[in-house]
Amino acid sequence: MRYFKLWCFLLTMGFVAQSYAQDTIITSWKDFERHDLKFENRETRVVIPKKALEGTPWVWRARFPEYHAGIDSALVAQGFHVVYINTDHMFGSPEAVQVRNRFYDFIVSKYKFQKKVALHGHSRGGLFTYNWAKKNPKKVACIYVDAPVCDFKSWPAGFGKSDGSKKDWEQLKKAYGFNSNEEAKAYTDNPINNLELLVKAKVPILHTIGLNDDVVPPAENSILLVNNYIRLGGMATVYPCIEGIQKSKGHHYAIDNPQIVIDFIKKYSISNSN
Repeated sequence: MRYFKLWCFLLTMGFVAQSYAQDTIITSWKDFERHDLKFENRETRVVIPKKALEGTPWVWRARFPEYHAGIDSALVAQGFHVVYINTDHMFGSPEAVQVRNRFYDFIVSKYKFQKKVALHGHSRGGLFTYNWAKKNPKKVACIYVDAPVCDFKSWPAGFGKSDGSKKDWEQLKKAYGFNSNEEAKAYTDNPINNLELLVKAKVPILHTIGLNDDVVPPAENSILLVNNYIRLGGMATVYPCIEGIQKSKGHHYAIDNPQIVIDFIKKYSISNSN
């Protein structure tokens, strides 16, 4: 009987290991171990540092995980995990926030991450970043966004200076359940809105922008959000990137000083770990 129980135990452990191997594909990313796994049938990834920092701080990317990835790789080299889940074409909608809520619970439990996460979003990733953060302010260590969409009426709608994107605008309206442009215009919970709880939680924010960005104009997005944040008493910084080559109507540019971003995320992730 004792040997039978031991055999059952070993069989169970073998099944668990096999199941984990099936669910998680281990590859490499910039000389670091990368775990690819599915969550609710969505592609996710976790990049593992060679030696994690105490407390297991992490960065959560929103959209375009390979864009300006040098910041992420530098943080991984210094002990951060970097996480991504594919919620493409949901544009930070309430449903996307719910998906990310469930994923947060799953990934923190699985990898024993600290409760407060550093959020990192680019372009339309600003919608995911801020819409999730506003619903979960006590789970956010800091926010870094690059050329972020902060009001979908600017992009992809194109109701202001931006030309917008008709295809993305139709996808966004579907994701949010809007039946008309008028209904979308009346929406009052874009990233620029309802920032009070983030300010109350003392979440610091950093935006990098291109002053000649005609796709996501700063005046309709980052500058508007940051001004709102400061008026409410929040800590906010805007860093214009002006030195490198700017492409895609000024929307793609090099970060003039990536170390500023790296230091910002390190400082507030570690000091705001609890």
